[in-house]
Amino acid sequence: WGLQVARYFYRNNEWSMWQFYPSSVGGFVSYFGEMQGMTGLETPRQIELLPYSLSQFSFFPDDPDDPFLDGRDGKIAGGLDGKIGITSDLTLNFTVNPDFGQVEADPSEVNLSAFETFFQEKRPFFIEGSNIFTYTLGFGDGSDSRESLFYSRRLGRQPQYEPDLGDNEYMQMPDNTSIIAAAKVTGKTHNGLSIGVLNAFTARERAAIELNGVRRKEIVEPATNYFVGRLQKDFSEGNTSIGGIATATNRDISSENLRFLNTAAYTGGFDVRHNWHNKDYWISLKTAFSRIEGDPEALIEAQTSSRRYFQRPDAPHLTLDSTRTSLDGHAGAFGIGRSNGHIQGMLGGTWRSPGFEINDLGYMRSADRILQFSWLSYREWNPQWIFREYRMNLNQWTGWNFDGEQTFRGMNVNGGGRFANNWQFWGGTELEASGLDASGLRGGPMLRYQGAIYSWWSIDSDDTKPFQFEIGGFNSFKDDDVSRSREFYGGVQWRPAKSMSLSLQPFFNINKRDLQYVETTEFSNADRYIFARIDQKTTGVIVRLNYSITPTLSFQYYGQPFVSAGKYSHYKRITDSRAERYEDRFENIDDEISKNDDEVLIDEDADGNSDYSFEIPDFNFQEFRSNLVVRWEFRPGSTMYFVWAQQRDDSFNNGNFNFRRNVDSLFGIDPENIFLLKFNYWFSL
Repeated sequence: WGLQVARYFYRNNEWSMWQFYPSSVGGFVSYFGEMQGMTGLETPRQIELLPYSLSQFSFFPDDPDDPFLDGRDGKIAGGLDGKIGITSDLTLNFTVNPDFGQVEADPSEVNLSAFETFFQEKRPFFIEGSNIFTYTLGFGDGSDSRESLFYSRRLGRQPQYEPDLGDNEYMQMPDNTSIIAAAKVTGKTHNGLSIGVLNAFTARERAAIELNGVRRKEIVEPATNYFVGRLQKDFSEGNTSIGGIATATNRDISSENLRFLNTAAYTGGFDVRHNWHNKDYWISLKTAFSRIEGDPEALIEAQTSSRRYFQRPDAPHLTLDSTRTSLDGHAGAFGIGRSNGHIQGMLGGTWRSPGFEINDLGYMRSADRILQFSWLSYREWNPQWIFREYRMNLNQWTGWNFDGEQTFRGMNVNGGGRFANNWQFWGGTELEASGLDASGLRGGPMLRYQGAIYSWWSIDSDDTKPFQFEIGGFNSFKDDDVSRSREFYGGVQWRPAKSMSLSLQPFFNINKRDLQYVETTEFSNADRYIFARIDQKTTGVIVRLNYSITPTLSFQYYGQPFVSAGKYSHYKRITDSRAERYEDRFENIDDEISKNDDEVLIDEDADGNSDYSFEIPDFNFQEFRSNLVVRWEFRPGSTMYFVWAQQRDDSFNNGNFNFRRNVDSLFGIDPENIFLLKFNYWFSL
């Protein structure tokens, strides 16, 4: 048995450990002590059941024209969570009709990119034991660390189809897909075999649509089964591990409007890692494959998605096949490095073939990519000069597509440390060379983007004090002499008592970008790619309050007001997207433009008539989200939750940012209030 006992001396920021753990090493569990001599122990019987019931009431602004917005709604539900100890090493967790109403809301955002936003998992059932299911397609803590064969937020996702409404039609959409049941087996045997198996089944979801008192329902998400299996075996006292993973997504598509979804998606992978020289050095290889199946409509959707754009006219290695019913791909990552000592480093690479697709159950931003990278670091953990510890890092990377074109390259240097007074400073700068963006024209030829310089910094006060703060910033400058971004953020945390903490995290971002995608349209049998300069300002603050009134009664609050506004100007039409000179990539078209209340009209041939148009892209988005959760453990393992969730949001298209006016109008929006009362009762058999 591995065992470690540690005590943290908060006032001195020091650890005291039973089994010595050197600061110079990168491992942790491998340095645990060993408990020996425990024999003849009976395996305890572990069967835990946690049924729940809840009542939920919603109050929202009513609309006399909309039959679904009468100002209030309610539901009563119930379900069951359970845990069974299969052996002393393996545990079965299951849930039937789970509810996660007490979970903190996702942060607000405005996404102007072609890619899906990654959100952290916050639901307890999927967090517990999640490490065994981790199979990332990269190394370190960069963007690749989020790309994984299993992304648990796919379970219970928002419905993927939204029906088009006719005149005078109204619709009520489900907020998310219901998880009917889920079960997982996790654990690690005494001989070093880690096991993770998860299966979940989600319901067929329907939207209600009404026209002149006649109501019908339309399927917006098919019934789906999700499976993940993961094995990993340790050898040679943990110095070598070999593992594999398999995932499967199977949908019951019985409605014609859902033919754009894959009927089946499978992924798998094999990974091996070896450490040597007292775990100073390591080498790792990860491989993965994917296969999706479905109607030709679904495969066209996959081929033309922002992850690959097979329809690009300048990609000879890609072919859009409208008759496909399956698509296969492969990916992998290789790395070798040193993780102990003062000097550490790594050299490696990753790849994603054009046909690689994992987003039915995983998460990936883009395929058709080969990446080479290197990292070198110097770390000092012994107090020197004014530092308790410090680190310096140097990184370099280069990328290509599968046609051999170099698409990006860059480098950065960063570092920082903790001072003798426990304050911290971190910062860095990055140089990005000009490159080619396959998603820039949303399916058109690749767009050359300008090189840029990025810098960032942060200062943190002594985190052992009851009152602490942080400030930081981010700046970027592109070589077009126009585009730049500045962000400033801060944070204050106050612990007036051991049982209470309050934190505020304000932020403010100014983003000016000279080439922001607006619209693709067609004129004279040719595509027109319209871009513009955007001036965007975004601000908000995250508020958290935690208060444990007693060991069994606690209070948690999360709130975030958020405001973002974007104004578009200096409209452009792309003429030569790959041109070396920035000015040769587009032509300015402001003299062709006129506007009405809702549209931008373009007269390209100067005949006095509009040739094509698009909606005014200016935007103002305001949102306030909050959760208040009161948790009372009225008996060991049994809890009652009272939840008050509120949301206010509004959007319009003048694009003007005025902090005071925007905040005043935000809290003048009629809110949606959700009140939830949930009881869990714990049984042990």
